[in-house]
Amino acid sequence: MTLATLKDVLQPAYDQGYAVGGLVTLGWEDMRAYVAAAEAENAPLILQAGPSCREHTPLPILGKMFRYLAENASVPVVAHLDHGYTFEDCKIALDSGFTSLMFDGSRKPLQQNIDETAAIAEMAHAAGISCEGEIGFVGYSGGEGSNGTDPEEAAKFARESGVDAMAISVGNVHLQQNKEGGLDEARIAEIDAVTEVPLVIHGGSGVPVEQRMKLARETSICKFNIGTELRMAFGNAMREAVNRDPERFDRVTILKETHDPVEAAARTVIRAFGAPPQR
Repeated sequence: MTLATLKDVLQPAYDQGYAVGGLVTLGWEDMRAYVAAAEAENAPLILQAGPSCREHTPLPILGKMFRYLAENASVPVVAHLDHGYTFEDCKIALDSGFTSLMFDGSRKPLQQNIDETAAIAEMAHAAGISCEGEIGFVGYSGGEGSNGTDPEEAAKFARESGVDAMAISVGNVHLQQNKEGGLDEARIAEIDAVTEVPLVIHGGSGVPVEQRMKLARETSICKFNIGTELRMAFGNAMREAVNRDPERFDRVTILKETHDPVEAAARTVIRAFGAPPQR
């Protein structure tokens, strides 16, 4: 139980009524803490490399880092590309050892999104890995607004794209720092009723923890992407470490002090999703 595909961890979640955390990483320090948290909670984990992570570290390097952690972990760990915007993004990730590709065509017309996502899914499946797609654009806090997912379009997308998981827009927003929002449960139920694929919530940091727990247990939402609240935990720990000794300049000694606080925050996130013991 080490390196896993997205389907490997989401299908049991779909069948048994729990969810898996897609934890958004920015570098070695947080991804290592996330794996330690998953092992401590005896739960599966999806390590995610999004656009800002890839701007900082090339995909071939991230693939090696993810695989090293996954292959030495005692629980299933997925190496997941988050928000691949082009076929080339996804091909590089596949060649770099990722075990799951998320193609984001949500800004595109429905049929174009379906066709392009299907091509990525076909490539992924031919290589023995998984594919996630997105239908209904999920906006950004302080930026682009969301376009909610239409249930009929979701049914068509799920049926024709061949994805292993489908991200939906139901009141969720990327980069939200508070949990005052909450998701549209009526719309989730409508989408759930016409699809048979694990559903994904991007922007999970803005969803109240109680609602995360309820939806993981009662709906087909099997994956919550969590980034902002863990970035905040990292940032706070880093700030404290730097301020504790203004004379200190060795970044390795400073960064070591982020591990325990980030692991603790990730454990809290992972625990709420209700995964059964993995070993």
